[in-house]
Amino acid sequence: MKLVRFGPAGQEKPGLLDASGTIRDLSQHTADFAGETISLGALDRLRAIDPQSLPTVAADTRLGAPLARIGHYLAIGLNYADHAAEAGMPIPAEPIVFSKAPSCLSGPSDNVVLPKGSEKADWEVELAAVVGARMWQVSEADALAHVAGYAVANDVSERKWQIEGTGQWIKGKSAPTFGPLGPWLVTPDEIADPQALDMFLDLNGNRMQTGNTATMIFSVARCLSFLSTMMVLEPGDVVVTGTPPGVGMGRKPQVFLKPGDEMRLGIEGLGEQRQKVVAEQARA
Repeated sequence: MKLVRFGPAGQEKPGLLDASGTIRDLSQHTADFAGETISLGALDRLRAIDPQSLPTVAADTRLGAPLARIGHYLAIGLNYADHAAEAGMPIPAEPIVFSKAPSCLSGPSDNVVLPKGSEKADWEVELAAVVGARMWQVSEADALAHVAGYAVANDVSERKWQIEGTGQWIKGKSAPTFGPLGPWLVTPDEIADPQALDMFLDLNGNRMQTGNTATMIFSVARCLSFLSTMMVLEPGDVVVTGTPPGVGMGRKPQVFLKPGDEMRLGIEGLGEQRQKVVAEQARA
C-alpha cells in the first residue's frame, strides 16, 4: 500500500493511493496515521479494504506528511562512506545517532522556511523507515519485520546551528519545515530490498545528490536494531538513515539554500518531493 494524508495543512485526512494513482479517502476507516493507527495490525486491517470502495480525492489536492505526528524522530549521521569523506570525517565504527524535533515535520511539497538567523541551510535526501511494532533489543535479522513502511525524507539542516556551537546536532535539524516527509508511506511488501534504491536531489534543476541505499555503511536493519538496544521504538517513530554525497556543506565552494531556491528529490519506488525555499516572515 501507499498511504497518504491529504487536505489543507492541519486538516489532513488519511488516504491511500490506488493502483491507478488515484487518491482514495480512508477517513471512514481510521482516524489518522500516527502511533497505533500505523501499527502492523492496523495496516493489515486497512489492507483488507477494497480501494475501489473508497471515495476518490481530486488529483490536485495537497498532500501532507504521511504521518500526523511522530514520537521519536531519529537520524543516522555519516552513513554513506562518500558523504563522510566529503565532510572530512572518518568512517564511524557504529551508527552515529542524533534526533530531530518532531515539530519539524512538514509535507512533501510544502515550503521550506528559513528561520531568522539561518545562514547555512542545507539539503539531505534520505530513506526514512517508519516503525510499525514495538522494538526493544530486536536482532538485526528481525528488525525489518517491525517496519510499517518507507518514505522519502529531506533532512534539512542549518549547518551553523548544527556544528559551529556547542551541544548536539539536533539544534540545526529541528526548525519548523526542516522535516519534509512523503509523498507516501510505502509498505514493505512493495519494496523488495530497501538496500537497493536509487536516490537523487536537484537544486534549481541541477543534480546535487545521486546515490543508492546499497552504499550505506550500516543497513536499515542494522540501524533499527542498534537503536533498539538502547531505547524502545514504538509504532509511528521515524528513523532517517543517512544521505549520499552532494550536500551543500561539502561543495567547494560551499552552497547553501536561499529564498527562491527550489528542491526536487526522490527515491526509487517512494515518489518525489518538491519544495520552494522561503524566508520566515517577520513577526508583528
